[in-house]
Amino acid sequence: MYAIVEIAGQQFKVAKDQKVYVHRLQSEEGSKVTFDNVLLVGEGEKVTIGAPAIEGAKVTAKVLGHLKGDKVIVFKKKRRKGYKKKNGHRQFLTEIQIDGIAVGGAKKKAAAKKEVAADEAAPKKAAAKKAPAKKAAPKKEAAAKKAPAKKAAAKKEEK
Repeated sequence: MYAIVEIAGQQFKVAKDQKVYVHRLQSEEGSKVTFDNVLLVGEGEKVTIGAPAIEGAKVTAKVLGHLKGDKVIVFKKKRRKGYKKKNGHRQFLTEIQIDGIAVGGAKKKAAAKKEVAADEAAPKKAAAKKAPAKKAAPKKEAAAKKAPAKKAAAKKEEK
């Protein structure tokens, strides 16, 4: 069983007992961490895709340690100009070990969709009833606006 999960803004394909290096997490060494943003779960031929995430699916992991990644050197140069700039960077990382992938809530998700669909249908009917009332009000205002214009035209003709 494997899963694609979003951890610290990046997506990782993980499996049980796998060690992964991720951007630094605010957790203590030896503590358990749970990631709820599971985008895909695959088990053999069966693949479940979330939109955007799978509800009820969780990936649990244990924090093994905090460390720094390899140094990356950024060197910029413009030839014949005398311009050279050297810069280095080491990323702070956290090593985690995946304890398990739990998929649940598939039945609850289907029931929740039916409830949401029923809730969305009721306000649409209410909005449809209110819409004609809104359309009728501007017509009265338009008739009231036309009447003063006629009076003004009549006054001009008298002069």
